[in-house]
Amino acid sequence: MHCLVTAGPTVELIDAVRRLTNHSTGRLGCGLADALTRAGNRVTLLLSDTAVHAPKSKKVRVLRFNTTKALHEQLEGAAALRVKAVFHVAAVSDFTVKRPRKGKIPTTASLTLELKPTVKLIRSLRKWFPDAFLVGWKYEVEGGKKSTVAAARAQIKKCKTNACVANGPAYGDGFGVVADEVTHCADDAALFQWATSLP
Repeated sequence: MHCLVTAGPTVELIDAVRRLTNHSTGRLGCGLADALTRAGNRVTLLLSDTAVHAPKSKKVRVLRFNTTKALHEQLEGAAALRVKAVFHVAAVSDFTVKRPRKGKIPTTASLTLELKPTVKLIRSLRKWFPDAFLVGWKYEVEGGKKSTVAAARAQIKKCKTNACVANGPAYGDGFGVVADEVTHCADDAALFQWATSLP
């Protein structure tokens, strides 16, 4: 089947030189793309320009993005690909700079940034891919495993996805694949095995 994977961080411009971003490296999404390819799937990977990892397989079709807006455009365009599964692994910024500056802000200037929320791309996945199996991600830092799983369930309900992978310091080691039930995956290999076993 044709699978779509997003990976890596979005970047939001401050000026022509500086940007806001996060710690995502693209490692997990690239590994998932490779695993899906090894399992015989056709894979399109939307990969951040700033990701430090890349898929090993030459069979993975890679399309690049940088900002949240650019990823939005790539996802909307991918609706024509008739994918059967979407794994939205990318770490999308929750905020963007309201008024990015042209040129480079002088280093001697004091600076106050006004941020505005970005559009939640995951909420549009069902519209773009109405018949696909949709998997979101929920990375939580504060709280515990129970609250992280609850947040994952809330995402599924709000965004009309089929499953959500819960992880981060709040969840603890490994991953919780949240659907009708919660399946614990101890490591990347176990998570990839779950993903490649989807019908």
